[in-house]
Amino acid sequence: MLLAVIAACEIGFWVLLAAGMATRYLLRKPQAGMILLLMVPLVDVVMLVASVIDIHRGGEPSFKHSLAAIFVGVSVGFGHQTLKWADGWAAYKFAGAPRPVKPPKGARERARRERAGWFRHLLAYVVGVGIMIALGLLSGQGWDAVTGPAWGWTVALVIDGFVSFSYTFDGDSEDAPAPKEKQVV
Repeated sequence: MLLAVIAACEIGFWVLLAAGMATRYLLRKPQAGMILLLMVPLVDVVMLVASVIDIHRGGEPSFKHSLAAIFVGVSVGFGHQTLKWADGWAAYKFAGAPRPVKPPKGARERARRERAGWFRHLLAYVVGVGIMIALGLLSGQGWDAVTGPAWGWTVALVIDGFVSFSYTFDGDSEDAPAPKEKQVV
């Protein structure tokens, strides 16, 4: 049953996002669209409550609880950025807003973006693993079963950290392109 709730919540996230954008830009009702967009985080609350209820009713902590925790963590870490990205593109496509600006290609700017992305990943990890531990403690059976996926996520976080911060030490730290040499004919 919990897996069905998780699947419905994931589908609900994208449906609410699309409905909010469509209402805001296609139907030209920005306030109604904003209400739909503000409901997007409620999907995560439903998923979290369903997990707690399942554990409270005696459900054994398992991967499905971990999956719910991961989805909630990722929504906390990356949800705002996803909504902002979708809103920028919807405004451009349907409301005549300017095209979203591509990030600068300079090495310093890329390093800054990569580090910011890693910090969002870290936030998602802390929230997700915190929820896993809380669900394990709530079950009274310990957190070993529910935190199993956290080990793989830890490895991914560490690798992401090395890659993200490696841009800081990139040898090509000059943001301005090198001048082109003139050819003599």
